Amino acid sequence: MPRLITAPTKIEAAGKPPKIIEEFFGWVNSGTETISIARMKSPTGWSEPGQTPEFDEHTVVLAGTLRVTTRHQVLDVHAGQAVLIAKNEWVQYSTPHAGDAEYIAVCLPAFSPQTVHRDA
Repeated sequence: MPRLITAPTKIEAAGKPPKIIEEFFGWVNSGTETISIARMKSPTGWSEPGQTPEFDEHTVVLAGTLRVTTRHQVLDVHAGQAVLIAKNEWVQYSTPHAGDAEYIAVCLPAFSPQTVHRDA
């Protein structure tokens, strides 16, 4: 049976300055543990602590540029591009370039504060 999600839930984000997270599917908005789907809007200059999540994160950039830093490389992911970060890989996301970034993040299994393992 179809399940209509009428609106996302805004979730407090890690990092400075604050970014906007709108979760459509996941633990908070739909009670879904198998997948999370969220729209992110990060302002120029935003960065968050590094993390080593227990989930795969698929990210599609809709506007602007998202910087993805791993232990082995730095990628600038532009609008129309996507990146996959495999579970248990250290990663840090940021928006260092002029202009905000907007992107969709899909996590399998769903994102949770207990399984993201952010750096101190």
